[in-house]
Amino acid sequence: MEITKDKAITQLDNFANVNQLLVAESPKAINVCDFTGRFHGRTVVDNINLEISDGSITAIVGPSGCGKSTFLRSINRMNDRISGWSRQGSIELYGEQVYANDVELLSLRRRVGMVFQRPNPFPMSIEENIACGVRAHRLAPRSHMKDIVRARLEEVGLWKAVSGRLKESPFQLSGGQQQLLCLARALAVQPEVLLLDEPTSSLDPISTQAVEELLKEFVPELTIVIVTHNLAQAKRIADNVAFFMNGSLVEFGSCEQIFDSPKEPETAKYVSGIFG
Repeated sequence: MEITKDKAITQLDNFANVNQLLVAESPKAINVCDFTGRFHGRTVVDNINLEISDGSITAIVGPSGCGKSTFLRSINRMNDRISGWSRQGSIELYGEQVYANDVELLSLRRRVGMVFQRPNPFPMSIEENIACGVRAHRLAPRSHMKDIVRARLEEVGLWKAVSGRLKESPFQLSGGQQQLLCLARALAVQPEVLLLDEPTSSLDPISTQAVEELLKEFVPELTIVIVTHNLAQAKRIADNVAFFMNGSLVEFGSCEQIFDSPKEPETAKYVSGIFG
């Protein structure tokens, strides 16, 4: 059967529309809608609307005190433990409301792991730092625990350094090694999303490079959101960048767009180093 030019164009248009529909219906890892957070009535993050794609690295940048860390902690409800915290709006994790009344925080924080600015190993052995979360969430039988500990430590490049010291305190490790241990601990419970709050700010350049290379290896199996003051780091690892200022989301876009052709003058000033 002969296909005319007009019919071929119509079929291509229909095909494109179907593809657009499929893309539109594909789940986002995180969907933030009209989210505002306050401490004792003072607005810290203001009316944030943001969609974070599944299997991507999103960097949140902006000057100090602009609400980056507060927003990051809102995703897995870490702010709930702070006196005076209140919020409006919604955050969805793969279509499920994070702030729904029936959400179990322990389960949420398994799905959405977090690594903080300063290494925070637990006061237990290196081995137990990895195993404790797996055991608490009943993710594997006891007989598999040693294999899981080794696999996670190998994953972050720490196994050779600590394989003979698993029963020792993690506080005997260097700062960079402690941060890698915390990363391994977060990964051990098989999160869907990993939140990172300035994870390399206290590390030397070699340790920073090691962490960055690891993060890039984790996608697309893992969705990563990282707060960083290091614009060069955001350029190196991020797929998308969100620029915050004074508690508001000023601009969100691909890494290339934000750094090469920002739409907002505030963004252009910040990424060019004029302020911040």
